[in-house]
Amino acid sequence: MTTTGEDHVRARGGPGWWDRRRGAVLDVSLGVVSALECAAEGVPFARDAGIPLVMGVVFGLLAGSVLVVRRKWPIAVVLVAIAITPAEMGFLLGVVGLYTLAASELPRRIIGALAGMSFLGTLIVTFVRLRQDMGRDGVDLGDWFFPFASVGSSLGLTAPPLLLGLYVGQRRRLMESLRERADSLERELQLLAERAEERAQWARNEERTRIAREMHDVVAHRVSLMVVHAAALQAVARKDPEKAVKNAALVGDMGRQALTELREMLGVLRSGGAGARAERAAVPLAAVGVAAAAAASRAVEDGESSSEGPCLSELDELIGQSEAAGMVVDLSVEGEERLYAAEVESTAFRVVQEALTNVHKHAAGAKTYVRLAHRVSEIAMQVENEPPPEVSAASSARLPSGGNGLVGMKERVAALGGVFVSGPTDAGGFRVSAVIPAS
Repeated sequence: MTTTGEDHVRARGGPGWWDRRRGAVLDVSLGVVSALECAAEGVPFARDAGIPLVMGVVFGLLAGSVLVVRRKWPIAVVLVAIAITPAEMGFLLGVVGLYTLAASELPRRIIGALAGMSFLGTLIVTFVRLRQDMGRDGVDLGDWFFPFASVGSSLGLTAPPLLLGLYVGQRRRLMESLRERADSLERELQLLAERAEERAQWARNEERTRIAREMHDVVAHRVSLMVVHAAALQAVARKDPEKAVKNAALVGDMGRQALTELREMLGVLRSGGAGARAERAAVPLAAVGVAAAAAASRAVEDGESSSEGPCLSELDELIGQSEAAGMVVDLSVEGEERLYAAEVESTAFRVVQEALTNVHKHAAGAKTYVRLAHRVSEIAMQVENEPPPEVSAASSARLPSGGNGLVGMKERVAALGGVFVSGPTDAGGFRVSAVIPAS
């Protein structure tokens, strides 16, 4: 991974105001060279000004050493260079100062003003010195030569460092902009990866919930009836051997049906597991959520294509199994029967199945009413049982309850946009009602 943004800034470290050590070494070196240059140029300045040579050298050393602070105070460096221009000192100071000023983050008007002052100062000093030198040597090149030479030398000392500094500063700002953009993109990718992982986790949780609900619906009803028949078998084994044989046969049939449904469901899970694992290994992190959601959708579609689930035509068989277990069930159907979507019929069947299972568990022997209504745009179902009798052969079965049956029914109905209501009745029984949209 590349180092960008804040990590890139933290990676730098230098003394004082410098970002890097090599920057500090470069500025100190330039300051030493500039100080030596100005000190050497201070000797003729001291002679022309009539001051001691030591003062000229010290003045040059102090003026040239200002270049050390060029990164922190570029304006001060340029002003010092302009100030010592009449003394014909600070060539390196002026060039490097202008470059640093142009490459800085200062407003363009300040850079332009100081560059103009430097150009004007160099122009005046060059013009005056040329006239003095030419007059002292007795050379006459014409009046046109002095302004031409002065402008040329001033442009040569001002324009190159100014243009180079502007280019370097613009390039640095461009690189910082690209670095910030890369930083922002990296944060966005990290955020997308986190959201994708959340979506993948959500898809896995949804699939686990769906599988748990299916397993509960498949196992709970069959096994509950098996336990009820086993309890009845135990009660009548000695009194009525023929009925005992019949109950034993029913227990065996229900066990085989439960095993068949479990094999079908486990087969769907096995067929989708390897593909899902391989796909998760091949998909990049940024697409984890999409891949997981697609895999979950394909698993659901494969499950529906392999086994579309129960339908309303099997409702008579379901009620017959409950009646064989000793429950009195009254079925009433209203409206014209028609075909519904597979998930609608499966959900309606599971609601009735789970409601009957709950009657076996909590109100064994109670009379139960199952009502099914086919309406224009919806299908409604209601399962209501009377209070259980005090003593019942099936009541000794002691069926366990996980407390997930009503929750699972409500989730199924809500997933299809329906309404689910359950609760005790005034007569002491229990009622389960659901309405599911037909489309």
